[in-house]
Formats: sequence, C-alpha cells, structure tokens
Amino acid sequence: MHADYSAERAGAASAPGPCAPDLAVAACASDSAVAAATQTFAAAACAPAAPAVVLPAQGWSARLELGYQRRDARTVLSHRLHTGPLRVQKALYPEGDAVCHTILLHPPAGIAAGDVLAVSVDIGPQAHALLTTPGATKWYRSEGARARQSLELRVGRDAAAEWLPQETILFDGVIGRQDLHVDLAPGARFLGFECLCLGRRAAGERYTQGQFRVGSRIDQGGLPLWREWGTLRGGADSLGGPTGFAGHPVCATVIAAGMPDAPALVHALRAQLPPGEWAFTALPGVMLGRWLGPGGEAARTGFIAIWRVLRPTLFGLPASIPRIWNT
Repeated sequence: MHADYSAERAGAASAPGPCAPDLAVAACASDSAVAAATQTFAAAACAPAAPAVVLPAQGWSARLELGYQRRDARTVLSHRLHTGPLRVQKALYPEGDAVCHTILLHPPAGIAAGDVLAVSVDIGPQAHALLTTPGATKWYRSEGARARQSLELRVGRDAAAEWLPQETILFDGVIGRQDLHVDLAPGARFLGFECLCLGRRAAGERYTQGQFRVGSRIDQGGLPLWREWGTLRGGADSLGGPTGFAGHPVCATVIAAGMPDAPALVHALRAQLPPGEWAFTALPGVMLGRWLGPGGEAARTGFIAIWRVLRPTLFGLPASIPRIWNT
C-alpha cells in the first residue's frame, strides 16, 4: 500500500512532469511546513498505479443545482433543483440580507459504496453565498464499489463564495473520490475549508485500508490559479512519515482565492496566530493554509481564528459562524 499526493501552481508552462520531486511543493515552497503537508505523498507519486476496477454503481445517485442572484441589497436563492437525496430546506440570513447561508442536506447522513453525488452552484454577479453542511460527512467502508462526490462552483463578477463544510470522516476501507472545481469571474472571491479525518479515532478505528482520491482546481477569468490532486491509501507508510501526515489522523486545509495581495494576508495570519499550529503560503491570487493534528475540533477552532482574519479582508465582513455548527 502506498500513497501519493501532488500539488502544482497552475500556469507554469515550464513546470516539470508529475514525477519530478519538486512538483509537489511548487505551490508551497515558501513555507517548509506547508511544503511538507502538500508533499504528503510526493515520494510515491510515480509508483505504479493500482489497476483500475470499474464496478457498477450500487448506491444513491443524486444531483443538486442551486442558483443565487443579487436583488437590490439582498442575495436570493433564485433557483434550486434536486434529484435523489440531496437538497436544501431554505435560505438563511443570520447576518443580514447581503449574505445567503445555505445548508446542504444529504438525508442518508453518509456516503456509501456506489453513491454518486453532484452539486452545481451558480452565484450571480455581486451575490454572496455561504454553503455548509449540518454535520460531518461520513464516507463508509466499501467492499469494492467506488463512491463519488463533486462540487462545482461558478462565481460571477464581483461575487463571493464560501464553502465551509464540516468534517469529512473516512471510514477504514473506504473507496471514494471527492472533487471541487471553482470557476471565478474577474473580481470574484472564494474561501474554502476542508478537514479530512482518517478513521474513526473515537471508536478506536485506524485508516489501514482503502483509497480516497481528492482533487481541487480553481480558475479565474479562464486562467488556472490552483490545481491539486492525490490519493490517500489506507495503511501507507507515508501517512506516518515526516513528509506525510507524521502519524496525525487529521489534515485541515483553508484556501482563499481572488485576493490581490496574498503575501500581506499570509503575513497578517502568521503575526496573529500561535506559531507552529498552521502553516501558510502565498501564490498569485491564492492563499493556502494547512494543519496536521489529533482531531477535528482543534482543526475547526484553528480555522475560526483564521476566518476572523481572512473574512474582513476578502469580503469586508466579520466572521459569522454558521448556527448549525453549534448544534
């Protein structure tokens, strides 16, 4: 069993191929801790891939479409369409009309073998939508069928998107894939948070088998800003190594895109947060933060501290914690 993980700052025409050892840290070379977190599985990135096994879907197939528009001073949820067990109940406005909070509901409460979930979100010009989940997303053990979840966000000119799901828990033996694609128009901004938990540690479970592929890409104005992809293989030696997760069961990531001065933002975060807890780096138009640690609660606490710094800069608003996070 092995693991591989690669990250690349998009747009570098002379970038080395996917087997070059420096490719995995090209996005994070300015900060050794982020580089280590991003290089988690770089050592095995060129190992022979396991044979692909294509099995028929055995689970739920669900799709959710959401559309937001700015009407006067209010962001409205103007379009919603769902098939299968994916939906939203209503638009929420805990911080006033300008920002529409939306909770994505998946009634089965977990993603099982063969499930295929797709969410497509359009945020119109000058609108602002915050999307979250009612609880942790659980990816269950599979006997062979792959589950998949994809999220596509299209963010209009001068609009804002915040994708802030609660924890993602990978059960031992999971076989899954998770994809995020953010397409930003000129002037649009994006803030995302992800917290990956390997195994159910509270139940004594470890992530010893399975494979989970994660991918994210961010474009703006038709140009690539960010690309990252990787496969977490259960039981891989690199998960416990110093260039991987260093034995930690949780990896959290925060990414902000569309800001004009990412280096200044990184400097502010490093100055205001305790040293050594999070690592940050800046790229053209993108700020990345990474954390490794023992549990999801600590990751969330750290993210909230970061959010209190990021949100006023990105959106001109104070952090407003979704009420569902407190239930």
